[in-house]
Amino acid sequence: MSVRSPPASSPTNARSVPPAERLADHLEKPSLDDRSYRVIRLANKLEALLVHDPDTDKASAALDVNVGNFSDPSDLEGLAHCVEHMLFMGTEKYPKENEYSQYLSAHSGYSNAYTAATSTNFYFEIAARSSNGDTDACTDVTADPKASPLYGALDRFAQFFISPLFLSETLDRELRAVDSENKKNLQIDDWRIHQLNKALSNTKHPYHHFSTGNLETLRDAPRKRGVDVQQEFMKFHEKEYSANRMKLVVLGRESLDELESWVEEFFSGARNKDLPRNRWDDEQPLTEKELQTQIFVKPVMDTRSLDVYFPYQDEEEYYESQPSRYLSHLIGHEGPGSILAYIKAKGWANGLSSGPMPLCPGSALFTISIRLTEEGLANYPEIVKIIFQYIALMRDTPPQKWIVEEMMRMAEVDFRFKQKTPASRFTSKLAHIMQKPLPRDRLLSNTSLIRKFDSEAISRGLSYLRPDNFRINVVSQEYPGDWDQKERWYGTEYRCEKIPADTLAEIKKAAESGPSERPSALRLPHVNEFIPKKLEVEKKEVKEPTRAPVLLRNDDKVRAWWKKDDRFWVPKANVFVTIRNPLVNTTPESFVKASLFCELVKDALVEYSYDAEIAGLDYMLSCNAVGLDVELSGYNDKMPVLLEKVLVSMRDLEVKPDRFKIIKERTMRRLRNAEFQQPYSQVGEYTRWLNSEKSWIGSQYLDELSHLTAEDIIVFFPQLIRQAHVEALIHGNLYKEDALKITDLVESILKPRSLPQSQWNIRRSPIFPGGSNYVYPRTLKDPANINHCIEYLLFVGENSDSSLRAKTLLLAQMADEPAFHQLRTKEQLGYVVLSGVRMAATTISYRIIIQSEKPPEYLEKRINSFLIRYASILEKMPTEEFEGFKRSLINKRQEKLKNLNQESVRFWNHIGSEYFDFEQVDKDVAHITPLTKQDMQDFFTHYVHPASTSTRAKVSIHLIAQASPKSIAEKTTPAEQLTSLISTLSKYLNSVGVPAETEKLTHRFEKVDLAKGDEAAIVKAVSTYLSEDLKVEKEKVDTLLVEGKQLLGSVLPSLGIEILPSTTTTSSKSSAGKEGATEDKGESDEDPVADAALLDTASSATVIKDVYAFKAGLAITAGARAVRDLSEFEELESKL
Repeated sequence: MSVRSPPASSPTNARSVPPAERLADHLEKPSLDDRSYRVIRLANKLEALLVHDPDTDKASAALDVNVGNFSDPSDLEGLAHCVEHMLFMGTEKYPKENEYSQYLSAHSGYSNAYTAATSTNFYFEIAARSSNGDTDACTDVTADPKASPLYGALDRFAQFFISPLFLSETLDRELRAVDSENKKNLQIDDWRIHQLNKALSNTKHPYHHFSTGNLETLRDAPRKRGVDVQQEFMKFHEKEYSANRMKLVVLGRESLDELESWVEEFFSGARNKDLPRNRWDDEQPLTEKELQTQIFVKPVMDTRSLDVYFPYQDEEEYYESQPSRYLSHLIGHEGPGSILAYIKAKGWANGLSSGPMPLCPGSALFTISIRLTEEGLANYPEIVKIIFQYIALMRDTPPQKWIVEEMMRMAEVDFRFKQKTPASRFTSKLAHIMQKPLPRDRLLSNTSLIRKFDSEAISRGLSYLRPDNFRINVVSQEYPGDWDQKERWYGTEYRCEKIPADTLAEIKKAAESGPSERPSALRLPHVNEFIPKKLEVEKKEVKEPTRAPVLLRNDDKVRAWWKKDDRFWVPKANVFVTIRNPLVNTTPESFVKASLFCELVKDALVEYSYDAEIAGLDYMLSCNAVGLDVELSGYNDKMPVLLEKVLVSMRDLEVKPDRFKIIKERTMRRLRNAEFQQPYSQVGEYTRWLNSEKSWIGSQYLDELSHLTAEDIIVFFPQLIRQAHVEALIHGNLYKEDALKITDLVESILKPRSLPQSQWNIRRSPIFPGGSNYVYPRTLKDPANINHCIEYLLFVGENSDSSLRAKTLLLAQMADEPAFHQLRTKEQLGYVVLSGVRMAATTISYRIIIQSEKPPEYLEKRINSFLIRYASILEKMPTEEFEGFKRSLINKRQEKLKNLNQESVRFWNHIGSEYFDFEQVDKDVAHITPLTKQDMQDFFTHYVHPASTSTRAKVSIHLIAQASPKSIAEKTTPAEQLTSLISTLSKYLNSVGVPAETEKLTHRFEKVDLAKGDEAAIVKAVSTYLSEDLKVEKEKVDTLLVEGKQLLGSVLPSLGIEILPSTTTTSSKSSAGKEGATEDKGESDEDPVADAALLDTASSATVIKDVYAFKAGLAITAGARAVRDLSEFEELESKL
């Protein structure tokens, strides 16, 4: 059923509608931007930004609709979000639900979408050309447009907004997907606190809504009210999705005229209802009732923060002056005289951030967030007073023109030298920006540039930061301890109260304080000496950019790589330095000591480095298995100055006991919190641990951390520098002489003795033998988490084997969309379903990750079922489709670099791998090109197929939730389960007017084995009770059972009863001839194999109980070795 007319099967021809109106033919753009732009408005008032990029290898489009979760009906919260999901599930013109994703996948593409408060944003990225050859028919407007993958993608994409189907068979699955997405976020503090802030806001403002939605809000509660949810989805799309609310961005190689004709052809069919722009001016999110309150929040993670919220002005019309940037620049400053510097010196804080938070046209907040220490938590009212004392300082000092001019100069430099970003990120962001009331020729510069100093606007913005116009959140697991309420949707514990009158009086006094009443240490920032002045770039014509850096120096102390930028021509550089020392990773204790050293250095440099940071020059200091890493990135003008300061601080660090205590405690919380992350974010740590010869995990670091003292660091850190080997990459707008000076600077300041190569760590990985089948189970630490996770890993071989590498990459490319479609879309195992290649130091594997409420053993069966199913898909795959996957992978491997950072990271990864294979992409392409379908079938049979028990090597990591039915069942007797179930069913039946006779209902369950989670048997027991004991009419029984099954889906797991979907195995049946059968080749809703043992590999697996013993029994690969003699990378002139 469609909610649109005219039918999409008769696409609108561009010539049948009035020509588009030109809104802008030229856009203000960065100096290096070689794209051309045009802004048009179609006859239906859809607005589009067209982008012609003659050199792009990725095309993209994004459409932003001015409707989001603020438009949800109060009795259907999450509706906008679920409608976003449903638009991917088929249209009149393309009814197959995964047609869009299959098309994109076949052309190196992908898609995504998000629902925000006032907009829903859809975007995709795809290969710009249909092949990887040199010819490019797409740039010729006279060529067949269908030669461009973008043409077909736009056709499919446009139908989302013209004729979506909203089929009932896909609706329930996507409702479950939304519910799973919501459950994924239930233990994430950012989501929990965000929803709590919304729940404690003005109930008359849509900010108050629960925006994600779940089964309760979108299915169960509406159906109980007799609401047809499917019709509500269609009505929402019909009512809110109007062409005049749509902003489209299309980027491609094609000419602007060609892109314009495609937009007219495909998007003119979107109906225009002339809807007004969504605004909420009548109510504000925070009113007098909600202000001057303090909300104490208990987080999941062990974090401490103080968050201050001020209702603030909507600054959409202030895009030229942006007064909030001035306010956040001063309040959020981290240099001498700042709020952070002052409270950090007192030992109260570790960090501070501030800035505006637009909510919707008409409403905004200004926020200040401070990461607290233990002492800071105890003194949070004092910190609030200090904030208001600084605001008083700002109010007493008129807005400073020189500060704004400094910000203007930096903003102009950043925009002038802005580099390209990935295509879909660019289009998605610009489509959203187009919703703002900006001049159309300023869409690119939008709010990047500050165009004028407006003292009055700054003062007006400052006037909102008042003691009668704020509220605070105090986030801590310890304080105050007597949280007396729970937020409805996330269960966040909190206490909300008015700020005590005496505290408010002190805050008001601080806000009115004069210079003599404020701490003298508080002052405005000084002139920033790091603002770059030398921005010259010597650009030369090059036939082709150099593909590898030059080895400038290679001796017993230093190996220095350098490349002068010949591709992007920006006044920027990246300097990567590894100070190689095996002491860093000798033991978990040594690694923790090295980590604490890095944190102490960064802590000491906060005030100094902040000026560099806001002037576009960043640094990082960290440790890894090889040694210490120092990285600098940004404008190269003042880079040596910052590097020298970092190196001297490393050499001369003064370990202060008070700061050590704070940083040790912060590190301990970080490591503990890592065990409370999303399960799929944790599983990689264990996979890496099993796949490395020598590495450690967070729990091992925690065991050592508590014993360490400041004296340990004082004794240890000089050893990291005393003897070391320096490896460096200098890349960007720096000459050879500059590069040599940088390496000399490192050597002269640190003065390390040479570290013989015989003492270097060797990079190598364990080998999982053919025929092996391992399971490594871990119980997750978060007791409230309901999600399990599995990483199912199939070991392939050594990464240096180019043929195996090519086949693994191609398998990942081909199986990605089918895995997602089967395991996520059709089986609804969980919101997180990922597949692809897993690289270790020297080996390569194929893996599938699923996070789900279902247990890992069941997930493993479903992955096995998918792999068996995929063998059939591969066997039946037409040659043309197979070749298309190869082209798609080659396009992906040959994707052009977008900016200097991408190239630097690629070089550094090749150097760090110790293969130095700078031409790896070409090798991959050379080995992918000749692959045949038979090659891949043989590869799949040997390494992947579950039936290949003698040749494939599998290890799966099972992360088990404590709040899972299995865990609950271990603490609950069958009798207790039955009693609780009967009680729940009785309450439900009574609530719908059906008498519940406990004795008879219990009798019907005598032969039901609850432990097996046999849903059919449970439903039959209830059905028999209703029809035979109570003589209820069949029609009413059927209705009650439909609603009852939904109830069971949520109740049974909480009783420790795991409901597993029934799956039928078959070796001969197919879906052909079935009503509504899928068109997917080789697919069936039934399992494609009769042998249950092939599915249940977990029960026969060897359980890894001792990781040390497990790895001790494995062979190890050879170490990583350079693919070429390093002398071949030296400068030619140095060899002569």
